[in-house]
Amino acid sequence: MTLAAAILGRLAKAAITLLLIVILNFFLIHAAPGDPAMVMAGEAGAADEQFIQQLREQFGLDQPLYVQFWNYVSGVLQLDLGYSYRQQMPVLELILDRLPATLLLTLTAFCMSLLLGIAFGLAAAARQGKMGDSAITSMALLFYATPLFWVALMAVVLFSVKLGWFPAFGYETVGAGYTGLDLVLDRLKHLFLPALTLGLFFMAVYLRMTRSSVLEVSQMDFVKTARAKGLGEGTIRRRHILRNALLPVVTLAGLQAGQLVGGAVLTETVFAWPGIGRLMFESLTARDYNTLLGVFLVSAAMVIAFNIITDIVYRLIDPRI
Repeated sequence: MTLAAAILGRLAKAAITLLLIVILNFFLIHAAPGDPAMVMAGEAGAADEQFIQQLREQFGLDQPLYVQFWNYVSGVLQLDLGYSYRQQMPVLELILDRLPATLLLTLTAFCMSLLLGIAFGLAAAARQGKMGDSAITSMALLFYATPLFWVALMAVVLFSVKLGWFPAFGYETVGAGYTGLDLVLDRLKHLFLPALTLGLFFMAVYLRMTRSSVLEVSQMDFVKTARAKGLGEGTIRRRHILRNALLPVVTLAGLQAGQLVGGAVLTETVFAWPGIGRLMFESLTARDYNTLLGVFLVSAAMVIAFNIITDIVYRLIDPRI
């Protein structure tokens, strides 16, 4: 099967998967306790039954569930994700406004965790059984076992409050009026702590996977044959060990890339990062069904896209697949 045919097949499966996700999410969200009209009425300071009924009629919440379902699915097929009760704007417009911040955070954290994980994993494998190996794997276990929100809070206390090296919260300095390179540098300073916090957990996973994969491949027959032929150790590590050892790491990275969005909920909330993770949390507390469904759909689409990209990268690393 050619690469183009494989991609088309995956896209067709992705479309079916997204449709099933839309259906499942709709019924799961509406099965959850809580009434959006009651929440909106409480925020407005009016909880009389007439006002609540007006809110239900205004947002279509008084209609039967199957009617709401049909309206939602038909809207999604037309790229209309509905209207946000809380934000008073179209959901798609709201998500597109927040999505760049989340993509910046998650992609930076992903690249950081993958590069550091592979580098430290190679270093640990090269020092198998020595003090350096124990120190690196212990560090990985520490970051893997520590709750993400606690790491975020400690990073704020250390690097922002104590040392003052990086800003604690936000996407950029409010009211600074930076432009050009100054604006880029300001955003990078705000990005560093949340990206590092989110990336450390996944770095630990890639580190341990890289180490074990390199040690396993190093004992295979084709590596012993390469050494017997007199190839240099650097060539063997680069062309034979590393290339084959990266296959399971790439697979794991593709599967976990979408999970970064889930981790971004905690990270964005702690660091007040204006992405869809924080939007998801705000929508959950406000029972904003349409926004929640929209965020879930976009998150699912990102997971599927990461998996398709992983398949492509996998074929490039090993053309036999």
